[in-house]
Amino acid sequence: MGGNAFWSYAAERPSRAAAIDANGRTITAGELCARANRLVNALRRRGIRHGDAIAVLLENRIEFLELYFAATQAGWYITPINTHLSSREVAYILQDCEAKAFFCSEQTAALAGEAADQVGFGHSARYATSATESFASIESLIENASAEAPLERVAGAAMTYTSGTTGHPKGVRRPLAAEVAPEVAAERNALFLSLFGITPHDGVHLVSSPLYHTAVLNFCTNHMHFGHTVVLTDKWSPEAMLRQIARYRITSSHMVPTQFRRLLALPSEARNAYDISSLKQMIHSAAPCPIDIKRKMIEWWGPVILEYYAASEGGGTMITSDEWLKHPGSVGRAWPISKIRILRDDATECQPREVGTVYMSMAGHKFEYFKDKTKTQSSWQGDEFTVGDAGYLDEDRYLYLCDRKSDMIISGGVNIYPAEIEAVLALHPKVGDVAVFGIPDDDWGEQIKAVIEPSEGVTASAALADELIGYCREQIAAFKCPRSIDFCDALPRDPNGKLYKRKLRDPYWADRPTQI
Repeated sequence: MGGNAFWSYAAERPSRAAAIDANGRTITAGELCARANRLVNALRRRGIRHGDAIAVLLENRIEFLELYFAATQAGWYITPINTHLSSREVAYILQDCEAKAFFCSEQTAALAGEAADQVGFGHSARYATSATESFASIESLIENASAEAPLERVAGAAMTYTSGTTGHPKGVRRPLAAEVAPEVAAERNALFLSLFGITPHDGVHLVSSPLYHTAVLNFCTNHMHFGHTVVLTDKWSPEAMLRQIARYRITSSHMVPTQFRRLLALPSEARNAYDISSLKQMIHSAAPCPIDIKRKMIEWWGPVILEYYAASEGGGTMITSDEWLKHPGSVGRAWPISKIRILRDDATECQPREVGTVYMSMAGHKFEYFKDKTKTQSSWQGDEFTVGDAGYLDEDRYLYLCDRKSDMIISGGVNIYPAEIEAVLALHPKVGDVAVFGIPDDDWGEQIKAVIEPSEGVTASAALADELIGYCREQIAAFKCPRSIDFCDALPRDPNGKLYKRKLRDPYWADRPTQI
């Protein structure tokens, strides 16, 4: 073994701290590697084979990493599931990803059990960090399994789910090759960090957001492939983050603009109370960052703020602090392994500063939306793909985003699709028609607004709004539910039924300064 791969570092430096959890528990690289090996050997005895999937419903904890490094050396897919989803939503992903084993914690066991029961997921393949009524413990699974490296080691991958524009999320799936060694795949993936000036061997990465997010998981595990220690947080708060930076001498983290806002909102005595001189790279993405917020963060933390543009499907661009100060509002230029083009609707290329659809390509990169050929085909044009964002390139090929996917809401760095919420509200007998969209929120970037045309004979009222929000919370995750509801006599639709959602949304944004 060799190169930049977790298993290589575990063999060479087994006593090095690999991960520190929110309670301060430390696991060494050797210990984590041995437990991952035991998981592979135990689950293979239970029939899990190359190309199969395992699903995890876990908060940020060491067991999540053990399962990741098991799956990615055994040729499996690992599907992380958002712990804030409803049982119905968890059940959908659990069934759709075709998981052969399901892992949860004592905190998520009730939710996991409800979801597993809804789709008839077998009790013999349910495991939790501590035994529950319907889940065996992970310890009982691995107690007699060998800690030696498993035979036929082969690269696996994460299959994360994006929010669905048609009401259901879709798994972003990349093909697995039966002959690719885990170390080879790991080294390819981890080299991504070099774009940000991150180097192997020495570093401490703070995981400040949930690992079920694609980017957070990728940054965490790639840092581990580089031989860095990762520090896991559970519930993020601004002063706690500063405290962790000082305590663990954090060198890097992955953040979203909402976290920047909250850090800047701290009193000056709190902001100045901690030593943050260890910081080298604080990387952000997932949502547009207001220009004034980013400028203030660079003034405070120095030129360690780096931004990139990408999606679960791939990417992308990157921009340093110094570049951004010269090109404020830009998300950067294409990675060396990527190309960015802006195309008109007729697939011809736009001129500099002409707005069009952003298309990306990556050498050797291909993905599909699991079980959705139509969505896959519509996203690809030759070797280029799009996630539907609009933007332009300037004369120096710096990318600027002008709009987002036509309807997507980004709240606190999380993508939320109105179609799913509209589908739930439309089923309520007091709802005649509904539109959902994002409106400005100084803290979260956007919050969810619903405009409802009541059913005939139903009177609009504050009580009705409360009833509908409560109904929504029973059906889907709370973070997807409208924060407020307005009523109208009739939604603006054309004779063919097309909704002019912008007529509803634009008044809320009319007085906002341009941020991107």
